[in-house]
Amino acid sequence: MSGLATRPDSLGSETGSAELRRTLGRFPTGITIVTTGGRRPAGMTVNAFTSVSLEPPLLLICVKLGSEILGSITETRVFAVSILARGQEGVARRFADPARARGRHAFDGLVFVPGPRTGAPLITGAQAALECELHAVYEGGDHSILLGEIVSNSRAGEPGALVYFESAFRSLSAAAHRRAD
Repeated sequence: MSGLATRPDSLGSETGSAELRRTLGRFPTGITIVTTGGRRPAGMTVNAFTSVSLEPPLLLICVKLGSEILGSITETRVFAVSILARGQEGVARRFADPARARGRHAFDGLVFVPGPRTGAPLITGAQAALECELHAVYEGGDHSILLGEIVSNSRAGEPGALVYFESAFRSLSAAAHRRAD
């Protein structure tokens, strides 16, 4: 049988950030674009996203300390999450690029609509979108953990996700979403 060894000490003791990144890269994650509007609109690619609670409806995202979007979200107290569909790798790369345009120019040439509840940009073509009011912020090492209360959600199109696995974007086809009978 292959896989993990049964003894924890056989996993190795390297805990440097490069090794940790490779290890965590073994967990496939969905890709989202987190946005906020207001005086300082901003957007960034985020894969640290998860549902937290249905009652009340809460989700969390993790955002690097000192990032432009962190300041914008704490100022406006709202944000949106667009869950990218397969075929939207270009959008993911655009908002992950450290050299990308900032502020309103970050959205130049991109098709989006302002969220009906928050005004935060919702990426057109995404498979789902959620708008949130900032519920809480927690310290988490070199990131802030933002808890958002979902105030609006929508789904569009045929399911097919953009995921990130082992340092590469990959597509999850709609067929993988179908349940076995």
